[in-house]
Amino acid sequence: QVQLVESGGGLVQAGGSLRLSCAASGRTFSTYTMGWFRQTTGKEREFVAAIGWSGTTTYYEDSVKGRFTISRDNAKNTVYLQMNSLIPGDTALYYCAAGVYDSRWAVRVMRQYDYWGQGTQVTVSS
Repeated sequence: QVQLVESGGGLVQAGGSLRLSCAASGRTFSTYTMGWFRQTTGKEREFVAAIGWSGTTTYYEDSVKGRFTISRDNAKNTVYLQMNSLIPGDTALYYCAAGVYDSRWAVRVMRQYDYWGQGTQVTVSS
């Protein structure tokens, strides 16, 4: 069992930065692929980024490439999402998730993730 708690969301102006954190409980954190998804009202949850268990593989949704960076610290059971050059379109509730597959296509599929956090709100004003 893995419990995930996101933090770091908030209100920021366009062009600003935020760093989201996702703290995990359990000793098996280092074996999981970790992903970030986001959701706005009335829309489906969408993939943002993912990182393999060792941190050597990373994946990004096209619209965030070059602006967002995912990383992890297995010693701290934490995964991060550094978000730079934020735009109003990044406004959403951001979720982290833990899954087992580490491939370009699998990390984008919600159902492959076994555990989810409650989300942290990111609001970008224009």
